[in-house]
Amino acid sequence: MVHVSVIGCGNMGSALVAGLSDGEHRLVAYDIDEAALSAVSEYCTETTTDLDEAATADVIFLVVKPDLAPEILDELDLSADQTLVSFAAGVSIDSLTPRTDATVLRVMPNLAAERKSMAAAVAGGELPADVEALLSEAGVAVEVSEDQMDIATAVNGSGPAFVFYFIQAMRDAGIESGLDSEDAQTLAAQTFKGAAEIVLESDESLEDLIDAVCSPKGTTIEGMEVLWDSDADVALKEAVAAAERRSKELAASGDDE
Repeated sequence: MVHVSVIGCGNMGSALVAGLSDGEHRLVAYDIDEAALSAVSEYCTETTTDLDEAATADVIFLVVKPDLAPEILDELDLSADQTLVSFAAGVSIDSLTPRTDATVLRVMPNLAAERKSMAAAVAGGELPADVEALLSEAGVAVEVSEDQMDIATAVNGSGPAFVFYFIQAMRDAGIESGLDSEDAQTLAAQTFKGAAEIVLESDESLEDLIDAVCSPKGTTIEGMEVLWDSDADVALKEAVAAAERRSKELAASGDDE
């Protein structure tokens, strides 16, 4: 049985603990905040405020603010047969490896881990089988090179907010034309969920999937003509690019400290 610890039980850490709650492993949650530990206690094997205890795990998820990551890692006496998985945004592997003997991986996750629907980008070389299995429990992970982590941060890290924005717009359009607000939100959100599942499960291209919904002279093609003639795709690309730029700025700021 793999021994796993999650260091830091804020929003992301608590989401990860919940996402890993059904697995065949010993799961320990660490935080200095007793209230944070109380909130996740039902999802894990045990909770602790003892950092040394959290450091005994086979796989340690470091889910803390970027400025705290080096400081906490300096307090962890990890060995070469352990794996440290850093969720600290903008903190490079090169800045962490001199501080530990453990294998270091870097992950950009998102909060959907709580519902086992996380999209995560992983950098740091070959992904160990036990870490791959753990990440798979909380969602889907793709391996990227570390120089792609800023764009991954923009796509899957910031991406949920962009999706919420479009769900909100679709909901509001329904409300303006007479739908009950709760019904409109349910229909819009479930539509995004269903469409996303089709993309993940289908071998067809996105272009072909769009065409499959667009009957000639039908309602969908009429709406798509408006989108194709608009700058909606440009605006979304610019939002992703802005998030990527900010990720790079934050990473550079951290390197200067």
